[in-house]
Amino acid sequence: MLQSERLDEFKKSVQNKFNIYNSLFLNLPYQNIENVGMLIPLLLHQAETGLKSGKNPQEILDAFFQNYANIDSERDRIDFMFRIIQYVERQVVLYDSVEDAAFPKLQKHSSSLTIGDYFQLVDKNKSWDQISDKLSTFSARIVLTAHPTQFYTPAVLDIIGNLRSLILENKINEIDLVLQQLGLTSLINAKKPTPLDEAKNIIYILRNVYYDAVGELYAYIKDNIGNMDFNNHNIMKLGFWPGGDRDGNPFVTSNITKDVADELRITLMKCYYHDVKKLQQKLTFRDLQDVISNLRGRLYNTMFDANTVMRYEEIIEPLLEIRSVLIGKYHKLYLKDLDHLIDKVKIFRTHFATLDIRQDHSVHTQVVEAILKANGLISENIGELNKQELIDILIHKDIDLQVQNYEEDIVKETIQNILQLRGIQEKNGEEGCNRYVISNSESVFSVLFVYGLFRWCGWESDKITFDIIPLFETMKGMESSENTMNELFDLPEYKKHLAQRHNKQTIMLGFSDGTKDGGYVKANWEIFKTKEKLSAVCDRNHIKAIFFDGRGGPPARGGGKTHRFYAAQTKDIANNEIQLTIQGQTITSTYGTKEQFIHNSEQLLTAGLSNNFFGKENVISKESRQLLEELSDLSFEKYDALKNHDKFIAYLENKSTLKYYQKANIGSRPGKRGHKKKLELTDLRAISFVGSWSQLKQNVPGYFGIGTAIKILKDQGKLEDLKKLFKEVPLFKALMLNSMMSLAKCYFELTSYMKDDEEYGEFWNILYEEYLLSKEMLLLISESKILMEKESVSRESVKIRENIVLPLLVIQQFALQQMSKETEYKELYEKIVIRSLYGNINASRNSA
Repeated sequence: MLQSERLDEFKKSVQNKFNIYNSLFLNLPYQNIENVGMLIPLLLHQAETGLKSGKNPQEILDAFFQNYANIDSERDRIDFMFRIIQYVERQVVLYDSVEDAAFPKLQKHSSSLTIGDYFQLVDKNKSWDQISDKLSTFSARIVLTAHPTQFYTPAVLDIIGNLRSLILENKINEIDLVLQQLGLTSLINAKKPTPLDEAKNIIYILRNVYYDAVGELYAYIKDNIGNMDFNNHNIMKLGFWPGGDRDGNPFVTSNITKDVADELRITLMKCYYHDVKKLQQKLTFRDLQDVISNLRGRLYNTMFDANTVMRYEEIIEPLLEIRSVLIGKYHKLYLKDLDHLIDKVKIFRTHFATLDIRQDHSVHTQVVEAILKANGLISENIGELNKQELIDILIHKDIDLQVQNYEEDIVKETIQNILQLRGIQEKNGEEGCNRYVISNSESVFSVLFVYGLFRWCGWESDKITFDIIPLFETMKGMESSENTMNELFDLPEYKKHLAQRHNKQTIMLGFSDGTKDGGYVKANWEIFKTKEKLSAVCDRNHIKAIFFDGRGGPPARGGGKTHRFYAAQTKDIANNEIQLTIQGQTITSTYGTKEQFIHNSEQLLTAGLSNNFFGKENVISKESRQLLEELSDLSFEKYDALKNHDKFIAYLENKSTLKYYQKANIGSRPGKRGHKKKLELTDLRAISFVGSWSQLKQNVPGYFGIGTAIKILKDQGKLEDLKKLFKEVPLFKALMLNSMMSLAKCYFELTSYMKDDEEYGEFWNILYEEYLLSKEMLLLISESKILMEKESVSRESVKIRENIVLPLLVIQQFALQQMSKETEYKELYEKIVIRSLYGNINASRNSA
């Protein structure tokens, strides 16, 4: 019932409204070419019918130009295609705005469990004491990352916000004006953004959305929990990677890190200043004027000078003084407004979001090796020392580091950055920067190198105010993780470090590289088992395990419906906190408005809390585990064979948009690791890897191998067992539903012309056959007639988005075809390919 009501609301508030505003938009004039907008529906029809009848992109566009556009010259056709791309990009923005505006209405017909629903369930079960205790210690941390699929500038985000408001009020004339503004505003960066630009773009969202959203969510929980003493200001924490994540990004320097930390603090002071200013207009009482004026003046001074800093106590104490006077003398007038601000100050303190530092283990190896060599402890390389000798040096040996003694930039930068971290903590508070993540962790030295570097940079062993976080992201890393953590916990010095970190160990698990390495099912199942093993290791050592999930936007990078994943965790997985990265366009698509942020944060909290009270329901039986193991191995076998196919990398390089990601001005980070001429899978960034499959509408990493694995087990007579697994094991169901979303976003007709390609035809057919098999098998075990059967609104939204970008995708494929030929316009066709990335990335909302 709810699903049909929600679908009706979607048709009324999204589909119909978009059609109306889109017709307005398509009538807008564009430079030198009349009626471009009016030709888009004709191009869409030509593309749909052409692809279904087996025509290739060149045939489709040739027919379109002859029949409808009457454009003969190749140069004029190229210009026209650029105009189409510009229109489609803006159609995507318009659709986003309409859908975002309808979000609150759609949620009224949702079956999602809100905090309010959860409280009602708890009330029926009479377990308020338990839930109150859990809520007073539980927290979720959303870590915003600088991935290049979030590239809307603040100007465009303002237009989207404005459109959203006008659409809610149905102000047709004003909408018409804003659509004209949208048509004339550049959506893309003229040049590659710097890491500071990326950080500022996301800080814009912190200031304009999350500052109020986190405050409102906290107030709602506080009002409804029924416990007057509730004061868990860490229940929803924000983390921040832009400017701190230097893994593979040489442009993130120690100066950038410092500047971003300053920007976060200064922006927060602006938020506080505006709240205090509003409060001052209400608290016009004589006894309060001096205190509030003084606070406002001091906050004002911090907004323009990075060296003018207010400590947390200097902000909170005047507010508490005002509160005391308000209660004692002024009948608690406006007390709720004041308390709301006090809570926000207690939540954000002086940091706004915690700036994480991240670097790859190989860089630390290089740095430690250079230090040991410079200090005469090795002659050439670290391999000269045995394991125990190296551990002893890292834990006990005192080395006085001087940056000027080293020549290599990466060595100097790493040392310089660690040296300045104490300064960031002094300005922003310890929480401003107290986590150091090590990518590609595979041994005890991943953590100990960082521990040693902190010591050598002047931090006392028992006063390292940083959580050192290993990131296990490859199959090898996950396999060795249990042994790695056991070895660490056996070291008295590391145990001592953990004691002053409240006996908590944060461990990060990477879904992106895990999936690239092991395939979809294998990666997710290995991560699940790794969490169980590491939870047990931590329990045995009386350490509280906290898992930090590196999740991307699409299922292929750990994304999809995130709350399903957390609700599916078993009682054998530590559930002290939920921590995850929010990447790319997921920042704006899932957490982009106040309503979306509050709803999706609630989903995280209820998913985490439900495990505490309903966790026993998620026990996976021995038989189910065995079946999952078989599925995992069989799907990996199929995926591994694909990875090792001699055309795998060549297909991506020559038939996809892979090499154009780094040419688009959408991120500061290079498109691949290292400088090798020959491309290898290990060098590929998960973003461009997954994104390229998405642009092809093949989404291979999100399902490849599943169809074959299920078919083999079905042929062994295990179909009923698989159906039971889907019904009874939430983890398996969550993975399969996310995979079905990946399949729903596939459109092999777009590239079907490749099946006859002399070099890549056979490879394309391998992909297509597995797509068909995976679709068939998933429908079979889920007993569904169509993909995303029980998610009708998401399904319809995907359909509309895919329709919007189909002309753009046909143009992209046409340009790729032309570039393989001799043409004087090769450079322009390359620009078309690059430009077409933007609209498709945004339309997918979780393409990479």
